Amino acid sequence: MLLLDDAFASVDPGTEEEILQSLFEHPSRPTLVLATHRRSALLRVDRILVLDEGRVVDTGRHAELIARGGLYADLYHREEMVEELETL
Repeated sequence: MLLLDDAFASVDPGTEEEILQSLFEHPSRPTLVLATHRRSALLRVDRILVLDEGRVVDTGRHAELIARGGLYADLYHREEMVEELETL
């Protein structure tokens, strides 16, 4: 098992993508636990646990959590807006 706690906070998007690709495509990939807020990482995982004040408030795949709305969808869409504004 490999636990990564916000491992991509200090890397640029290109480096993050290279790391994620290496981790997810490695033939003997260990179980990965990612603590992250980066959207690119969230789109690749099998299961997302949404925490609020230390408690699990929702769980599922990205598409399921977006469809349900709630905290995950709110945070995800907020991050989308921030990224769009940064490109202006």
